[in-house]
Amino acid sequence: MLYMKKIELHLHLEGAAPPAFIRSIAAEKRADLTGVFDAQGHYAYDGFEGFLRCYEAATSVLQSPQDYARLLTEVLERCAEEGVIYAELFVSPEFCGGGDLVAWREYLAAMDEVALKARAEGIDSRAIITCVRHFGVERAKKSAICAAETAGGWITGFGMGGAESVGKATDYGWSFDCAREAGLGLTCHAGEWGGPESICEALELGCTRIGHGVHAIQDPALIRDLVARDITLEVCPGSNVALGVYPDWPSHPIARLADAGVRVTVSTDDPPFFHTTMRHEYDRLAETFGWGDTEFRQINRWAADAAFCDEVTRDRLRKEFS
Repeated sequence: MLYMKKIELHLHLEGAAPPAFIRSIAAEKRADLTGVFDAQGHYAYDGFEGFLRCYEAATSVLQSPQDYARLLTEVLERCAEEGVIYAELFVSPEFCGGGDLVAWREYLAAMDEVALKARAEGIDSRAIITCVRHFGVERAKKSAICAAETAGGWITGFGMGGAESVGKATDYGWSFDCAREAGLGLTCHAGEWGGPESICEALELGCTRIGHGVHAIQDPALIRDLVARDITLEVCPGSNVALGVYPDWPSHPIARLADAGVRVTVSTDDPPFFHTTMRHEYDRLAETFGWGDTEFRQINRWAADAAFCDEVTRDRLRKEFS
């Protein structure tokens, strides 16, 4: 499936950093990343909490706008190698200047330049500004203000990642209202570790997309609601299996959700952490569920419909999968 064109809607920028890239940045800064990598040089963690700690430790060496420009260049090049023609990346002002608006503008300017160049070379992208749930409500507001003040151009969405176990999604309503008023598309991680109720909370925020959302399979009424409202799930099967949300690929509900009429898309989440790529995701879906061109065209059409982009871009993407 390497040469099939693909749309990816759920990709964390820092989480897509290859271990070798992070090690090179750490070496330049003489930063100690003891415990971040295993003996083979891969990211080392145990369970979801361990993953979050590893992620934040690795991210700590990215300390300047130029670091993020280099990272975005690396990530978009790898997307293109996997056949991705359009990607939406989660980027948090928390990691780009500590939520300070002035600092965030500097980081954004550096990334904007990279994104514009990559677009001319065939890999289009947009950014979804992300608050971090386990950092708390007040820090989320700072990220939302950064999103609202820089909305437009490359910045087209707002969302929330982090630990679903912290509070309720609706606790962050102010931040989502702020982003909505700025014209940004809304998404939220839910239904990965939380049950169907966590998805309902995200829908209360006005989200048109749900990050993961796989536990909707437990609630037939919720599935009917998702179908009726054309809610799109940003599903990351390889991530779910790697973190133990599901024990193996055959247990994963993506095919059952699609068969029920739910709009599902496929993404890699944090690919080097989970030893996956878009090609690998497509290959495993083909092997496990018998998906072929028909199914893959459909998930990409749903992704084009749900993308946080302008209508000219959306029409172009739709034509790629017509």
